[in-house]
Amino acid sequence: QVQLVESGGGLVQAGGSLRLSCAASGGIFSIDTMGWYRQAPGKERELVAAITSGHSTNYAEFVKGRFTVSRDNAKNTVYLQMNSLKPEDTAVYYCNANWRVFRNYEAWGQGTQVTVSS
Repeated sequence: QVQLVESGGGLVQAGGSLRLSCAASGGIFSIDTMGWYRQAPGKERELVAAITSGHSTNYAEFVKGRFTVSRDNAKNTVYLQMNSLKPEDTAVYYCNANWRVFRNYEAWGQGTQVTVSS
């Protein structure tokens, strides 16, 4: 059973920084894409950033220049460095992983709360 375990959320003032981590375990040999989504109260879950095993990245427009996604393939771990945080970044952040072994698989983390105060 694949599990994604997130850490690093918390409360920070506007303009501050946080670093999220997500480690995958459970026998995954190689994960194709890992990424971060977020969901604010009353809103749909949205993509924040994603990174492939080849380290190609994709960012939502609202985080470009502020957030950086990276990964350690050997550890099946993805990171999200969040700088210049804004109150509107407040949300539950979810880790996501996609891989293929004869068919496509997807896993989600349990979510970690990020709260940015003004």
